[in-house]
Order: sequence, then C-alpha cells, then structure tokens
Amino acid sequence: MAPLLPTFYLFAAGIFLLLLSSGFVEGGRLLVIPQDGSHWLSMRAVVEKLSEKGHEIVVLAPEVNLLFRESEHYTRKIYAVPYTQEDLDQSFSKFANSLFREVSFPYTILAEYRNNMYVINMFFDNCDSLLQNREIIQYLEENKFDALFTDPALPCGVILAEYLSIPSVYFFRGFPCSLEHAICKSPNPVSYVPRCYTKHTDHMTFSQRVLNLFVSTLETPLFKDLYTKYQDIASKFLQRDVHLPTLYRNGSIWLLRYDFVFEYPKPVMPNMVFIGGINCEEGKNLSQDEVPFFQFNLNTLQPLH
Repeated sequence: MAPLLPTFYLFAAGIFLLLLSSGFVEGGRLLVIPQDGSHWLSMRAVVEKLSEKGHEIVVLAPEVNLLFRESEHYTRKIYAVPYTQEDLDQSFSKFANSLFREVSFPYTILAEYRNNMYVINMFFDNCDSLLQNREIIQYLEENKFDALFTDPALPCGVILAEYLSIPSVYFFRGFPCSLEHAICKSPNPVSYVPRCYTKHTDHMTFSQRVLNLFVSTLETPLFKDLYTKYQDIASKFLQRDVHLPTLYRNGSIWLLRYDFVFEYPKPVMPNMVFIGGINCEEGKNLSQDEVPFFQFNLNTLQPLH
C-alpha cells in the first residue's frame, strides 16, 4: 500500500492556502461532511492528521451510521435521520452483494446504476433531514468555519459550502463514469479516452469510437438521474434556482483519490489534484507472530504463465 505521508503533503498544501486566504495560518476551524462506509476510512486518516496540526474540527454525522465514532481528534455533531440501523445495514449489504455479480457490457452500466441507487436513495433522505434541521443549521451559522472538507460523491456538503459561503475541499475516488471531468469541463475527447465499462484502450477502431461516443452521451442523463432530487432540495434550501454542476464547480480544490498512471492521461483543471495512495486506513506493522505466516505464503506463490 502506498504511504500516506507524500500524498498528505498535497492535501496539507491545499488546506494551507485556503486557511491563509481566510485570514490566518495557524489553527483553523474545519467543518467536515463525510460519506459513511469505506469513504470515511481514508477521510478519517486525513482528519486525524489535520487535528494533530492544531486545527479545530467538527464532523457532521447522522445518528444512524456505520463508522462515525467519537474521537479525541474532532467534535462529532449528530443529527436525526428517518431510517433505522437495520435499514442501513440491509441497504449496504445489498449494495456489497451486488458488487460481486458478473455482468457483461452493456448491462454493467444498468447494474452499476441499480447498485448505486441502493444507497443513494437512503443518503438523499439523510441529506434532506440535515438541511431541514434548523438546530444544526443555526449551529453552523453561529460557529464560523474557515473551510469545509467533504466527500462530494453526494452533494450535501457542496450545498452547505454554498450556503455558508466558505471555501470547500473535495476528497473522493470519483463519480460513476468519471463524471467529475464532465462537471468541471476537463478536456475528455471520446476519440481517445475510453468511456466506462467499454474496456477499450486509447487505440480504438472506428466502430469502437462510435460506441465510445454513444456511451459518452449517457453521462449527462446519468448525472441528472442520480442527482436531480438533490438539485430540488438545494433550490429549496438556498431559496433560488440551483444548477447542481455549477455548485460543484465552486469547489476550491478537488483531491482525487486515484492515480494518474492508472487512468487515461488527459488534461485536468488546475484545481484537480491526483493523490493516489489515500484509499484505506494507514497500514500498521505486522506483529512478530504474523510475519512467519506471510513469509510462508509469499514463498509458496507460483509465477503466472
């Protein structure tokens, strides 16, 4: 696993610039709006390191959750949601089981859509509850934060950053079908960059490019289908018509948790930074009892032919 330290410097530099522009350098107040599940594991590692640097951190978390535990590194502010722990566990179980079903193209797109909708619908109720919670919103208004750190896979943090008029840092693995590049209008030519699930390379035949063009036309409808409900509650909450992609473009820095070398190289916007390596919890050294076990298994591996 890649070490956390080098990629953390990129994040720290971005946060430093944001806090500097806010009028101070040492000890800022950071509002964190994460996503539950594995998304939080990597985000938590960064939050803890920021806390160690002297920043005051508040994490907004639903009262029904998987991984948001109390910590000495941050203040946890919880809010009520309209579902139970059993509902949450069943939804994630269904989501996880669907990931291991083998489906051929083009049905992979439909399978991915259905899989994401298992949790997106529940997280929509989560966000709606948060935005309607006047006690929480008043707390956010009264406690002046210098920046907002969020996982934008779902846009609740994006909406609140706009409402509070504070700079925001995005930290995530990416949207389905790399929609972050479409949102930010990064150059993404269909004649060169393969679209999701096609399994094409950057050297495509004419027929493959035609299929690539067809798949690319599905990107905008996919985004609208996944996020239209959020646009509606954002308009109601901000009390004006909202174009959700425009809200996303207001993000100060996009920290993309994947490696440039594993994607098809293409230009990105200046505020988009690749930080591959922060994709799970920081590794720990093996105990003396575990070392012989792993050495034995590595020695018995046979080369692939």
